[in-house]
Amino acid sequence: MHILEIPSFFPPYGGAFCLDQAKALAGLGHEVRILSNVQLSVTIGPKGYFSFPFRRYEHEMNGITVYQSFQRGLPKLVRYNVKRWVAIVCDMFEDYVARYGQPDILHAHCGKWAGYAAMLIGQRYGIPYVVTEHLSKLVFEKEFGPAPSDTWQIPLLKECYRKAKMVIPVSDELVENISCYFGKDYQWQAVSNTIDTDYFRYQPRPAKAHRTFRFCCLANFWPLKGYDVLFAAFQQLRQSGVDAELHIAGRGTDGTACRSMLSDGIVTHGYLDKAAVRSLLYQSDALVLASRSEVQPLVLLEAMSTGIPVVATECVPQNLRIEGGCTIIPTDDVQALSNAMRKMLETEIDGQQLSDSVRQIASPEVIGKRLSDLFVELLVASRHA
Repeated sequence: MHILEIPSFFPPYGGAFCLDQAKALAGLGHEVRILSNVQLSVTIGPKGYFSFPFRRYEHEMNGITVYQSFQRGLPKLVRYNVKRWVAIVCDMFEDYVARYGQPDILHAHCGKWAGYAAMLIGQRYGIPYVVTEHLSKLVFEKEFGPAPSDTWQIPLLKECYRKAKMVIPVSDELVENISCYFGKDYQWQAVSNTIDTDYFRYQPRPAKAHRTFRFCCLANFWPLKGYDVLFAAFQQLRQSGVDAELHIAGRGTDGTACRSMLSDGIVTHGYLDKAAVRSLLYQSDALVLASRSEVQPLVLLEAMSTGIPVVATECVPQNLRIEGGCTIIPTDDVQALSNAMRKMLETEIDGQQLSDSVRQIASPEVIGKRLSDLFVELLVASRHA
């Protein structure tokens, strides 16, 4: 099967989920490439805005061919930038077909705006398309305002969802989460994102007795991640005499605002790359996430894949709540979080079994096969329609 992945976001502005799924599908023997147009921002990344290539080019990322373009976004001209982004993707697709032939299916990541571009391409070429949706209500609120909204983007995205052969939210809960904008008048089937279970493989930890217990939190420092609740719960834990440390990492965790909130026993690492994230997980006994909103925090799966349990709030979707490895507490409840963290010190788990459970639901092989089977099913149905 010839699959073309079209991401709405791609490095340097996120989008690793697209590459991960492309690799998973390619690992099953499919012909998979990525067509990426990244809109650069002069305010967010001025260096890249002027230094990234001005021409389209091909390059390899982890064995996947990427047909790449960088678009210079114009500040505050949202509608113009969207129209231009979609036009560039459609034009790049013509070049792609000339080089590699027509794909069997288009796999867009996020309706805004790869899904919409895939809809236009699909209509012109008669190619079915699917949309994996990663974005939550909170992301849409920033651009569209509170729901219900009559902004011009909503009808375009509704059309994109309705005409897709399948919308693939990363969790069941996401459909309800964004229904206030787009309704539910479309076909959907949830498929989790994948994590690199070989990289985040199991590693045993030293016995807990007679040593400091180490918690970690891997999340960018912003209000929705609930660091204020986590810090209060941890301080309460320490004041009760528990010998524990809390190591935090993510963008902003080494900034002035975060540092001003720290108390004894909390160590900040700032932003960490993938290797450093794994290293911190291997040095930790449990991961804590006090988020107020989440779509699918893959760091929970990465932590459990290395063999440690996690504590998270009730906003975490069901497909991450692995029995025996994930403790769920109410959101914004300092006492409940402190109690759950205390219990971690007394709980013994089978780390290898926990890691195996993650592999069964989120490994590249499992997610790749789920997507592959779904695509084949949709293609067969399209040919008999």
